[in-house]
Amino acid sequence: MKKTNAQILVIDDQEDILFASKMVLKKHFETIFTLTDPKKVIRLLSENEIDVVLLDMNYRIGFEEGREGIYLLKEIKTFSPKTVVILMTAFGKVETAVEGLKLGAFDYILKPWDNDKLVSIVKSAVDESRKVKKKASTEEKKNTVFIGNSPSIQKAYSLAEKVAKTDANVLILGENGTGKFVLAHYIHQNSNRKEQPFIHVDLGSLNDNIFESELFGYAKGAFTDAKTDTPGRFELAQNGTIFLDEIGNVPLHLQSKLLQVIQNKSVTRLGEAKSRQLNVRIITATNIDLKNEVSHKNFREDLFYRINTMEILLPPLRERKSDIVSLALFLLENILEKYERSEIVFDEKALEQMQKHSWNGNIREMENRIERAVILCENNMITISDLDLETISIVEETNEDKQLMDIEKATIEKVLQKHNYNISKSADELGLSRASLYRRMEKFELKS
Repeated sequence: MKKTNAQILVIDDQEDILFASKMVLKKHFETIFTLTDPKKVIRLLSENEIDVVLLDMNYRIGFEEGREGIYLLKEIKTFSPKTVVILMTAFGKVETAVEGLKLGAFDYILKPWDNDKLVSIVKSAVDESRKVKKKASTEEKKNTVFIGNSPSIQKAYSLAEKVAKTDANVLILGENGTGKFVLAHYIHQNSNRKEQPFIHVDLGSLNDNIFESELFGYAKGAFTDAKTDTPGRFELAQNGTIFLDEIGNVPLHLQSKLLQVIQNKSVTRLGEAKSRQLNVRIITATNIDLKNEVSHKNFREDLFYRINTMEILLPPLRERKSDIVSLALFLLENILEKYERSEIVFDEKALEQMQKHSWNGNIREMENRIERAVILCENNMITISDLDLETISIVEETNEDKQLMDIEKATIEKVLQKHNYNISKSADELGLSRASLYRRMEKFELKS
């Protein structure tokens, strides 16, 4: 029997499970890796082209809720989106497995498994991996980042482009769901480090006990479960970019340790005395007002100034009304590609309602609502009901909104007059495309 040319990684803290799975899978697949320590998965993924990961959901005896597996799934899908993940659990926790499917897992299998079923699921996952990689290669040159035409978002991405070619530390500010991760990755992809690792760390999900070991690594014997020398996230990002998300959530007593690493450009693993030099680009992000936190002594002032050589603010979606329809169409196109469909469109009334909606969850909320609508809609038409916008509060046009519109109109009119209604020059100064400027002129009844 000819083996399939694929690399499979099995992660489980029980040696007998790893041995049994390897015995079964090596008959059908070319290369089988096994890991008992889930903290080493990112390093292994960075060094090998893994097609499928079989990921155990539980790593501590007596803890059966599967949260470790969910955390690792997020890490794997962030670091290597094309890697297909199958979840394993011995406890039949279907609810947690279903949560994993929503977060991007391909399938799940209960232990003890039937060998034929295990092989069948892994073969299907390998096929899926081939599809994902083929699709990624054909779309490699396609721009998958929606920027938009509103002056505030244009300014943000203009700053990102300028700072990308440097090694300056960047602080990204913005509400949840405004696209901070996307902007951080955009900076990395437009930098000289784009061929090197991009390591995302959600600092908000790291508790105090594992903060140092996760970020800085540890030596064998540094603590009870430290069975081997293990690099931290900073070392894994060597020569590339580390994105420290939710930095505003780092407790004050740990901020000094983080500052020391950033300031000295070196890291010392737990249990070691020697420091290791770092060549890492640092991007941070938060939805918290750090200046306010500094004034209240909740965030170190010296750390604040270390991380924000360049500060970029991402506007909330409610301040980007002119981008809502274009963004909705962009997200719909991506979601239809995901489900291998192409015929679904928005009802005009649905688009009108989307422009009025408050979007408190920003882009993430819009994406979730559109994906839900794609699944529910009938006759290939997305309605207000499909988007579940009927019972949601609508943003009313306030006096403040009208004042802002008056200011916008006056600004556009002033720039047009300055350039004798030359559309190209006026659009450039306003940070708009020609089409966007024409739309605003029509909206405000400004004649050329």
